[in-house]
Amino acid sequence: MARQMDRIAQQEVPRLLGMHLGLPVPTGWKIGRHEQGFEMVLVGPHGRFPVAVKSAGSCSHLRSVIARLKEQHRRHSPGDIPLLVVPYMGEQGGAMCREAGVSWMDLSGNADIRAEGIVVNVRGHPNAFPSRGRPSSVFAPKSARVTRYLLEDPKTPHTQREIARAVGLGEGYVSRIIRRLVQDLLLSRDTAGRIVVPDPDRLLDAWSDEEDFQRHRIQPGFIAAKTGQELIDRLHHALAPSENPYAFSGLAGAWLLTRFATFRLATVFVLSPPSPSVLASAGFLDEPKGANCWLVVPRDEGVLHGAKPVRGVPCASPVQVYVDLKGHPERAKEAAEELRRTSLPWRARASGT
Repeated sequence: MARQMDRIAQQEVPRLLGMHLGLPVPTGWKIGRHEQGFEMVLVGPHGRFPVAVKSAGSCSHLRSVIARLKEQHRRHSPGDIPLLVVPYMGEQGGAMCREAGVSWMDLSGNADIRAEGIVVNVRGHPNAFPSRGRPSSVFAPKSARVTRYLLEDPKTPHTQREIARAVGLGEGYVSRIIRRLVQDLLLSRDTAGRIVVPDPDRLLDAWSDEEDFQRHRIQPGFIAAKTGQELIDRLHHALAPSENPYAFSGLAGAWLLTRFATFRLATVFVLSPPSPSVLASAGFLDEPKGANCWLVVPRDEGVLHGAKPVRGVPCASPVQVYVDLKGHPERAKEAAEELRRTSLPWRARASGT
């Protein structure tokens, strides 16, 4: 992956940086001599850019890289503008770079470059290099149980044993996850050695950056309904008599929790595919192109941890709903902003639900 990314970067970095700075491409750059710690050096009318190319942009990969870039910057001339380049920079990784004063650009088209006479801030391009392999991450499906559990009550310190028992994982497994989260400064320990969440928003962003909803097993379909609420009701009444645990998430979950942003697509987690009789009871038609509902068998049953009835309907925890909205269409971004403002455990207000 690293070698492939280096080859792509050799072509794309001059083009993208030139585009962001308004330079002719490729004639706007001179390629400088390779320097230790940097894969290339670009020289143009805006200055000299030593470029460090890394194969991942998640916060778990970036903390040590950013520290090295800051140290290397001290050894370069004042006019240099060190630039970190990754395939895709998530929100949390971008925040880490801003705090450290490190300029960055990703190969998906986003950038945050700040120097004397230069301000570039481009956001909104999707990840052009999604990883399709099994993630070796503290936010992998089973590993994410730890983050989900801590974010559901981030003000309460917990021992590792308490966490392991609560999420149904071995203590050694949980210890390794927590150790990495502590190393990334996403968790810390109090004077008694218990685990605390110093910044819940930061931990949530780090999880959201690495989440890919499309990796779940999604069965799209159509159910005749005039409103999103009617669609929720039809699915709920069909699923309730079965012994198959379920909970609404995505746009439907956000609607249950906030009553914000009307929607067409309803998403419901089910631990196993519903039987034909349940699908018939809901009026479910297998029509992916016109789908207004997703029946989702999750990669890990932990997605249902913290699920509670909201207005009598099972709903995934607010933190799970927030993370899932990233993979949804329609007004998902607005719904996520409202959910974050009003309904996350560390800032929820009384809502009568």
